[in-house]
Amino acid sequence: MTEMERPAEGDVGSEPAAGAPPIEAPMAPGPVGAEVPGPETAPPPEVKPDEPREVVGVRFQRAGRVYYFAPNGLELRVNEQVIADTERGLRMGRVVIAPRQVMSSQLMEPLKPVLRLATREDLARLENVRAKEREAVSKCDELATRLQLPIKVLTADASLDCGHVTVFFSAEGRVDFRQLVRELAAAVRARVELRQVGPRDEAKLMGGVGRCGFALCCASFLTEFSPLSIKTAKEQGLSLEPAKISGTCGRLLCCLGYEADFYRSMKGKLPGMGKQVTTPLGDGTVVGVNAIKETVMVQMESQAAVELPASKVTLKPPSEAQKKGQPKPRKR
Repeated sequence: MTEMERPAEGDVGSEPAAGAPPIEAPMAPGPVGAEVPGPETAPPPEVKPDEPREVVGVRFQRAGRVYYFAPNGLELRVNEQVIADTERGLRMGRVVIAPRQVMSSQLMEPLKPVLRLATREDLARLENVRAKEREAVSKCDELATRLQLPIKVLTADASLDCGHVTVFFSAEGRVDFRQLVRELAAAVRARVELRQVGPRDEAKLMGGVGRCGFALCCASFLTEFSPLSIKTAKEQGLSLEPAKISGTCGRLLCCLGYEADFYRSMKGKLPGMGKQVTTPLGDGTVVGVNAIKETVMVQMESQAAVELPASKVTLKPPSEAQKKGQPKPRKR
C-alpha cells in the first residue's frame, strides 16, 4: 500500500459500526521500533474565542479529510510533507492548505502542533511502518481465524514510531473482539486499536475500479459520503435495477449525486412525461426528456417520435390538453 493509499486518521468509520466502540489494548512490553526524535513543545497559551489563530491544513491520505494543526512557527508551503502530533502518535502528512488565520471560535477543539518538516530519516522510516502494518494485518487475520470471529481484516495503519497500530475490519454484525485485540497487541508489541467500518468505507480503504473504468471516486478524491436515496435515480430517469445503480460497495453509486442538483433545477424548465405539447411540427405527447441536452422527445399525432430542443416545445394549457387528450376523469 503506497503512502497516498494509507487510511487517514479518523477518516473512516463515517457509517456507524455494528459492533462495540473501538478498544485499545495497552502496548505490550518490549521494543516497538526506533524512537522518533522531536522537539519538546510547550503547552499552548490560552486563546480567547474572538482572537484569530493561525492554522495549517494537513491531509494524511490521498482522498482523506483535511485536519487542522498549529503551524508551530514553521514556514510551511503546500505539498510539503510534515510530521504532526496526532491522537494516534506521530504521523506524516502533506500540507494541502497553507497557513492562514481563522477565528478561535471556528475551531472545534484545541489544535495539535506540526512538529517539523519531514526529513530523509522520516521517509526511510516509512519502510518499517509498512512492515509493521503488514505484520498487523497478517497476525490479525490469523488470530481471527483461530478465535472463530466472523470478520474481514482490511488494512492497518501504524504511527511513525510503530508504537500505535490501527486495524480496520468489516463484519456483518456485532463482534466481540476484546480477546483479539489483547492477543494482537502482544503479538505485534504495540498499542492496538480495532475499528469496524461500513461497506462504503471498506471500498474507500481497499480501492478498486468502478463500472466507468476509472478508479473509485471514494478512493480518489471524495473526502466524505453524501446521502443518497432511490429518489435521486428516479429524478435522473435511470433504471432502478439495483445492479445498475449500485457500486462495488453494494450501495448507491456516489456519482448519482454529482448531477442531482442540476436535474432538480431542470425539472421545472422541461415538460413532464405524458404532457401534451405544441411544436413547430405539430401537436404531440412527451415520451422522453433529456435534461443534459435540454431536449424533449415528442410523439407526434402521426406516431412519429421527434427529438426537439426544449425551447421549441410549448406546454399546452390544461383546457386544450383535455380536449385533444383523454377525457377528464369523473369525480367520485
